[in-house]
Parts: sequence; C-alpha cells; structure tokens
Amino acid sequence: MDWLSLFWIFIIIASLQPVVRQKMLSMERLRVLGRLERERNSRAIALIHRQETMSFLGFPLLRYIDINDSEEILRAIKMTDDDVPIDLIVHTPGGLVLAAEQIARALKAHPAKVTVFVPHYAMSGGTLVAFGADEIVMDSNAVLGPVDPQLGQEPAASILKVVAQKPIAEIDDETLIKADIAEKAMRQLKTTVVELLGERMDAERAEKTATTLSSGVFTHDYPITVREARELGLSVNTDMPQLVYQIMSLYPQAAQRRPSVEYIPAPRSRDPERPARRR
Repeated sequence: MDWLSLFWIFIIIASLQPVVRQKMLSMERLRVLGRLERERNSRAIALIHRQETMSFLGFPLLRYIDINDSEEILRAIKMTDDDVPIDLIVHTPGGLVLAAEQIARALKAHPAKVTVFVPHYAMSGGTLVAFGADEIVMDSNAVLGPVDPQLGQEPAASILKVVAQKPIAEIDDETLIKADIAEKAMRQLKTTVVELLGERMDAERAEKTATTLSSGVFTHDYPITVREARELGLSVNTDMPQLVYQIMSLYPQAAQRRPSVEYIPAPRSRDPERPARRR
C-alpha cells in the first residue's frame, strides 16, 4: 500500500467521523429520553433549539419553532395513548405563532397530565407552548417570556402606540396597514392565551394574565422568573428531574442537521403487553 492510498484512506475516515459521532450522540439522546419515560411512565419529547455554529464556514445558525417542529410533536402526541402523560422539554427563543399555537392546543387537548420542563428558558412561542401544559416545571433560575406579537422586527404594541400619538395626516399608509395588522394580531393572541389558561385559573385572572403578557407591558425579551410566573397565576414548581439536565447536556454539538424534536418513534401505552405498531 503506497502513501497515496494511505492518504485517501485517511480522508475517508476523517470525513466519516462527524457522521459517526452524530449518530452515536443521537442514540445516546434517545437512550436518556427512554430512561425519563420509564421513570415517569410517560411520553418524553424534546423541543430544544440551540444557536449552532456551522463546522465548515463557522457562521451562527439560530433555530426556532417552525412548522416542522409542530408536525413532529403533533405526530408524537397522536402516537401516545390517552392515559399516558406527556413530558415536553422546552428550550427555545420562540418562533412562529402558528406552530407554537398548534403545539399548545394539542398539549391542552391530551387527556392525561401534560408537564412542560423549562431547564433554562422558553421565550415567546416557547411560553405559549408551556401554556398548554397542566404543570410547568422550571429550574429555579429559568425564565419564560412575554407572548406579545411581533411584526418583523417591530413589536405590535409599539406600532399601535405610534399611531395613537401622531396625527393621522402625518402617518403614511404602510404604517397604518401595519397598525391594523398589529391590532388584529394582539387581539387574536390574547384570545388564544385566555383560551389556553381558562381551565387552569378563573376567567378574570386568565384575562388579566393574557393582557399582561400579550399587550406589550414588557419588552419582548423580558425574563419572567419563577416568582413572577407564580404571581401571574401559572402553575409552576421547581422539582426538575436530573435526567432533564442530562438530556440538555447531550445537545451542544457542532454537527449539522440534527433534528430539534426527538422522541422514541413507537406508540406509548400503559399496557406493557400491547404490541407496538411500527410507523
């Protein structure tokens, strides 16, 4: 075997190493998710978004809640029996309102208990997802965030404030159109939050909480602590399982194309003798 052959063998092994490492990491994540399921007799799902660095060019790639995430989570919920609890680990800066609302409504509709774990932060759409749970478990230092709608880079509440403070003759048509959309977005999101929280607190408290979180009282990146979440009437505790931290530790990696939603792809039932259907 000459040096050129050895060189090409080295290139092939080096190119396959990231793929093998990613596969091993994915298998380890599924193994720990399986442990969490067995300990809590539940369906465990991870919705985790990290800002990753692409290995070749080194530029940051920001992940957020999108339609692919909602499709996967809804599929996982469909594969879970009605009497099996759901544990959802959420770590996200937010994302599309449509996707977050789909996930929240599906969680709320699940008959068994739904618990959302927030080990670090669940902002914006992540908070909306948490509203669909029966219980929110946060690390003592974890935070949630306001759910006020954003139109591009501009808060809807700020657009409405500009229109309210300036004479109509001094406002251009584009701003007026944005204000109309902003008013609708705020009204729709407030209605959604009231609906999600309505069964877990009285109507007056749900209305007040929805108004506080969706009307621009805070900046969009304002961190809502455990204490503030409880003051808003949310069912929050800090009994975070250690396995959740272990799962989080398996996500920082440089490999590309990892899925942001993972679960063991098999029906979850309380009956151990029930045959598993394959997807």
